Order: sequence, then C-alpha cells, then structure tokens
Amino acid sequence: MNIGSLLQMIAIGMASNLDNAGVGVAYGVKKIRIPFMANSIIALMGFLFALVGGLFGGWMSMWLPPFICNIMGMVVLVAIGIWVLSQPLFEKKVKQRSSNRNLLLQILQNPEEADLDASKSVGFIESIILGIALSINNLAGGFDAGITHLNIWVTSLISGAFSYVCVGLCAYLGARFAAEKLGKQASFISGILLILVGLHQVFS
Repeated sequence: MNIGSLLQMIAIGMASNLDNAGVGVAYGVKKIRIPFMANSIIALMGFLFALVGGLFGGWMSMWLPPFICNIMGMVVLVAIGIWVLSQPLFEKKVKQRSSNRNLLLQILQNPEEADLDASKSVGFIESIILGIALSINNLAGGFDAGITHLNIWVTSLISGAFSYVCVGLCAYLGARFAAEKLGKQASFISGILLILVGLHQVFS
C-alpha cells in the first residue's frame, strides 16, 4: 500500500462521514445523548456498508476495464456529493410532509429525528436505524474503493473510525458550545470533498 492510496482511502472515509458531524452537532444542541454503545453500533453500520459496497465494487472491477471503473467510481461519488449538497433545499418540504412518510425515509432525510421515544438518549433500535440512515455515503465510498482497486478492508475500517469520531466528537461540541454552524458546514464540506475525490480519480 503506497502513501497515495492511503491518502485516497482516508479522503473517502472522511468525505463519507463528515455529514455525520452535522447530525452529531444537532443531537448535541438538542441535548440528546449518544452513548458509547449506540455510537459504536452506528460506526459498525458505517463499516459494514462500506465493506458491502467495496465487495460489490471489487466484483464489478473484475469484468470492466480500469478506465471504466474509474469513471463509474467518479460518477457514484459525484452523484452522492451533489445529493448531500442538495439536502438543505428539501428541508422545508421534508418537514411539511413528515407525517406522511415511511419512518426510515423520514430519518434518511432528517437523521436528527431518530430519537423516536423522545428519551433524550439514542437507544439500541434507534442506533441501528440512525446507523443505516448515516451509512448511505459509506456504501458509495466503499463501492468507489472496490471498483478502483483500493484496499476495501482498510477503507471500511477508516470509514467506521471516522463515523465514530464525527458523531461522538460533534455531539460533544454541540452540547458544550451549541456549534450549530459547524453542523451546516460539515454537510457542505462533505459534499464538496466527495465530488473532488471522485474527479481526482479520473483527472489526476
């Protein structure tokens, strides 16, 4: 494993999970606790989603030329990046239709709503639902790692680690300093970074 590949895996892991920082801040500001076990489950979900995406991407790379693999990886990351950037545009519509939507879809659109019982603490079932909602980017990042022949196990471990740190640290910062701006900037940076990583793979 060379330094370039390691940096690329770190960039994928970071970009896939920076959006989690916004959720962590939102929970912290609302004084909703994310216990060690709950955060560990969320991180495990991030690891598993990245691994599944990586295995699928690695399987596809066996049948496609390297250049096509790079193009597909770029398209996936850029698409997810644009999706992350576009989320604020739909927030008002999401709130208006919240009572008519499927529960998982509701949390996918607005992960802060995962405290279903309003207990001010994320429980076991809630952590699984929240983990799924927060791991979609990891699925795409893992796919990109697999299809471009990066080490999918290392990428998945990095993704899980970044998930844990982003959620836990930012929940603490949100509770301690009410850092609402940090959450909004994290989502924006996540989207931009995903797009840049995708473009870098093809044009570098």
